[in-house]
Amino acid sequence: MKSILICPGSRPAIPNLVETGSLATLPILGECLVNHWVEHLAALGAKEITIIAPKCAELVAAAAGDGARWGVTLKIIETNVEPTVDEAISHYSSKGAEGWLPAPFDVVSMNHLPGDPALPLFDSYASWFAAVSAWMPKALTPTRIRMSEVRPGIWLSSRARISPNAELIAPCWVGDHAIVEAGATVGPGAILEDRAVVDEKANVSNSWVGPDTFVGRMTSVMRSLALGSTLISWQSDSSLRVRDPFLLASLKKAPEAQANPRPVRARQSQLGFLASLRARLSGG
Repeated sequence: MKSILICPGSRPAIPNLVETGSLATLPILGECLVNHWVEHLAALGAKEITIIAPKCAELVAAAAGDGARWGVTLKIIETNVEPTVDEAISHYSSKGAEGWLPAPFDVVSMNHLPGDPALPLFDSYASWFAAVSAWMPKALTPTRIRMSEVRPGIWLSSRARISPNAELIAPCWVGDHAIVEAGATVGPGAILEDRAVVDEKANVSNSWVGPDTFVGRMTSVMRSLALGSTLISWQSDSSLRVRDPFLLASLKKAPEAQANPRPVRARQSQLGFLASLRARLSGG
């Protein structure tokens, strides 16, 4: 059986979420949007899936691979613009022909997560957070062998590190290699993606913390999306870049500072702090 997936292109309502490259490959509960859909279509019987990727074919290919992990064959086609469902049907399939999954799974525009068409992802930051939060119970698929519901409404990776003095409040999701330090509170309504770090006495509630994102000691992230040093209030639809890495920062290796002479010393101090933090978290 065949199917077509259309990756989302630009979405003006949520510009800060595409800074890392593509909405199709932005992590959602440990997997990206395109992989959630490939797994869903494979469960419905798809064997050949064509992915239409507006200006992001390399990112999609890196995220999804060849499809072997789901027992499907993937073909990725890069386009300059995102086609509509009707345009995709006209160019890439024969509507009603044999060998295709039945509608609406023959051609899918990934504007929502599988099974949740009433929860659009891209209308606003608030709609994105609502859709991702509602997906928590559904994200525990058979392929997520390291994730488990350790208590009602608390999903935890076996490779996460949680201090015995930290508090997890349902519902919450803590991904692979995430760290929650002593005195920190995660939840309710909190999602920590893979390798996120919540430092001592910090608080994350009704919020999403992206992968490789550090939430500093005694920092509160509430009703927000935190991705690296970017903090987005999904409630007020506003965003800011946090300049102090002691509060919020990316844990990805930063490029060498090439600033003007006056801010070099401050930047070197920030880089030194992040380097020591990475060493501490890795046990070095």
